[in-house]
Amino acid sequence: MARAGAIISSLFAEIEPLVRPGASTAELDRFVDDFVRSHRGAVPAFKGLYGFPASACVSVDEEVVHGIPSERMLREGEIVTIDIGVRRRSWCADSAYTFPVGEVGREAALLMKATYGALGAAVAAAMPGGHVGDIGAAVVEWVRPTGHAIFRDLVGHGIGRSIHEEPQVPNLGERGEGVRLEVGMVLAIEPMLGTGTHEIRTLSDDWTVVTADRSLSAHFEHTVAVTAEGPLVLTGGAIWGDAKRQDRESLPTRD
Repeated sequence: MARAGAIISSLFAEIEPLVRPGASTAELDRFVDDFVRSHRGAVPAFKGLYGFPASACVSVDEEVVHGIPSERMLREGEIVTIDIGVRRRSWCADSAYTFPVGEVGREAALLMKATYGALGAAVAAAMPGGHVGDIGAAVVEWVRPTGHAIFRDLVGHGIGRSIHEEPQVPNLGERGEGVRLEVGMVLAIEPMLGTGTHEIRTLSDDWTVVTADRSLSAHFEHTVAVTAEGPLVLTGGAIWGDAKRQDRESLPTRD
């Protein structure tokens, strides 16, 4: 699973320059498909999953998850989430990253910063002997001071030979509640936050989930193994620690 995760990490580093004004979401999807298949034994795990027509979910601004790639052109100031699953020799990994398209405004920058921070807090809570509720509680505790909304109807999940397995991993929870975390479990942890309501709607394509008030949303995700030494991120790599990415210290802070 770490090998599948490494493919995603490398892909995100390579795709970043393509996330620019004038690029289409279909162009990003084609890059994902080609990049994943260029690695022996690897295929895009989302292609055909439950009938999904593309290799990546590409969601722009108010689109929270499951955006279908199209000829839609990205515009300066938008934010776009690319969510990718990879299956390599029967084992899966899943990760998402929200990218800025050119220069983004303060609202979008704060949202991305809060969501990325929530992911870090959630990952740190995935300790053996803990509970799934600890992960959701960590998200809530991180997000509450920022004033952002948590999409309570969307959850993370277990992952292994299938992209979606038990248990569900909600982004709201109470410490000490839910499934007990044991060594060997692997979870896709994925905070999704918005600048407005927590309510969501599914569009007529039966895939794209948007914020009910069309406010901005962001989504970050890691595949994380629960080990005796603590949480081990399987989809980490250059993009997650590279200073050339969004410098979290330089992003505006909420006054």
